[in-house]
Amino acid sequence: MLIRHAQPEDLDDIRCILEPVIRAGETYPLPRDMTQVEALAYWMEPNHETFVAEDDGRLVGTYYLRANQPGGGAHVANCGYVTARGAEGRGVARRMCEHSLQQARDRGYLAMQFNFVVSTNERAICLWHRTGFETVGRLPLAFKHPRLGMVDALVMFRRL
Repeated sequence: MLIRHAQPEDLDDIRCILEPVIRAGETYPLPRDMTQVEALAYWMEPNHETFVAEDDGRLVGTYYLRANQPGGGAHVANCGYVTARGAEGRGVARRMCEHSLQQARDRGYLAMQFNFVVSTNERAICLWHRTGFETVGRLPLAFKHPRLGMVDALVMFRRL
């Protein structure tokens, strides 16, 4: 699996990776009716360094890396990750996480923080724990899950 910076020719594939996750509304606090243009604009924001995971010439995931906060919080990185439908369970998210941790170190970040991990996203939470993240906070009933109603969101942190 190759992980590289996103290129303009990747935009349609990135859109296809993001759309089902946004429409499902179960793991990201983004509007489920967000247009494809809005979703891509969010993912590719100028302050996001966007990467893609490629396997046998097919994009199987994408992530962005950015400073979690400006100014006094700029030494802490933040990422968002999405694995393509059909590529789940193949280690894509783990590889993207490992890649992002190294990219963050290379850019001088001292830590990484996930601000809003939906508590029902058990696969992601297990992966983040396995890669050294700790749950440092719980936001009670902070996420409106489309099937389960109000659920907690977690704040997760790891020093680099």
